[in-house]
Amino acid sequence: MTVDADGKVEAPKLPNARNYSKATRDWYATWCASPQAQTFTVTDWQRLHMLAPLVDRYFEAPDKQLMAEIRLNESLLGATHVDRLRARIKVAEEQGSDVGSAAQVQDELAERRRKRMADAS
Repeated sequence: MTVDADGKVEAPKLPNARNYSKATRDWYATWCASPQAQTFTVTDWQRLHMLAPLVDRYFEAPDKQLMAEIRLNESLLGATHVDRLRARIKVAEEQGSDVGSAAQVQDELAERRRKRMADAS
């Protein structure tokens, strides 16, 4: 299956979004804007909604067990290039796109994780 790199989806709102940190809301927004979100069904969105509290807890206090559970569930949704290869999801090349915003969010989230893991040590 091929999905558009800039395909727009009508993603459901994150339930009780105001109760989550900005980092968790950004995480959810990243998933909503991801190319693989075009393939999501109701159960996929439900999985993300169920993961949100775990992600929020992880951002508050990074923990290996939380990260493992998040990683496992995100993998099933096609989080990484290898996950998408396994699921046979191909992202079509964007022409003349500005992918900086999505990449910037990913970089910011990765930096936050690194800082929290360093602080936890």
